[in-house]
Amino acid sequence: MSSTSAPFGLRPAFFPTGLERAQALANGITSGYSSNILKGQPVVYGTTANSGTLGTIIPATTSGTVTGAFAGVEWTDTTGRRRVSNYWPASTSGTAIVAYFYNDQQIIYEIQADGSMAQTSLGNEYNINNVTAGSTVTGLSQCTLNSSSAAGNGGQAQLRVVDLAPYPDNAWGDAYTIVRVQIVQTQWFGVFTATA
Repeated sequence: MSSTSAPFGLRPAFFPTGLERAQALANGITSGYSSNILKGQPVVYGTTANSGTLGTIIPATTSGTVTGAFAGVEWTDTTGRRRVSNYWPASTSGTAIVAYFYNDQQIIYEIQADGSMAQTSLGNEYNINNVTAGSTVTGLSQCTLNSSSAAGNGGQAQLRVVDLAPYPDNAWGDAYTIVRVQIVQTQWFGVFTATA
């Protein structure tokens, strides 16, 4: 598996103290939001009041904070039918939108790197890339870990490598290593500032 590029975004692997459930955020996505949000895609809380994202979740970027991983959505469409999907289709209009996402900072996730990772990457921090890549057929993210973005000399990146994903066909040094990570650059710490 890790010799083939087959990314799947951030996938919760385990929670150190037990079973982790996704948070259900009522009105968690703005009706008409213009970007796809795919299952496993890293997300953050919106901070821009004028764009209508304040109090909702939006896709994370390749630098800066990450709050968690998107898990799915349900909403009532313009015909009154209740919809359930593992991704948010761009520019969809609806009401009673409930966004599901994992956001506990203790969760250990699995993610495929866009290149080879050595055991010496343990403890190092890396950013994500290919954030918007994915399939609207399956609804799954193809976000990857940027294997060349290690933060050195006390620098901070978005995710810290904590382990190798324990699969028989996955090993340190493979072409597209699957690693376990924890979110370290998060909105939960420091001052949360909404911009106008």
